[in-house]
Amino acid sequence: MKKSSTTSLLMLCFGLYIIFMTLKQSQFFSGITYDVRVVNGFTDNSSLVLVIWCSSQNNDLGGRALQAGDDFSWSLRTTFWGATLFHCTMKWDQRRRSFEAFRVQRDSHRCGPSRTCFWLVKEDGFYFSNDQVNWKKDFSWSS
Repeated sequence: MKKSSTTSLLMLCFGLYIIFMTLKQSQFFSGITYDVRVVNGFTDNSSLVLVIWCSSQNNDLGGRALQAGDDFSWSLRTTFWGATLFHCTMKWDQRRRSFEAFRVQRDSHRCGPSRTCFWLVKEDGFYFSNDQVNWKKDFSWSS
């Protein structure tokens, strides 16, 4: 009898915890929303566009052709398991590069309290910022 009472009490506590978390932090279960923005930061590409194609495992955002200064933006919601990942493939002239535009393990903190991740694509590489003021070069066009 004691064993079933203990089990019932544990199940009740767990149920109350779930209810509390749902009411207190709905993002715990439904995920957190982030905004991702990729900007064509080329200074001299008047005749060459930056072609971008982004997708996740469940969501193909399609492709875009960005002139200098144009951007491609989207919002995403992280999964409960923390496995949210968006890949983008860029093509400019004869150069092609794929990269992870958003990976929850890397970007949940780095995108800052605004939960906005900015990418600036330039002739010499790919820059990241969470405020569009302080840019850090993450990688070049060549691997």
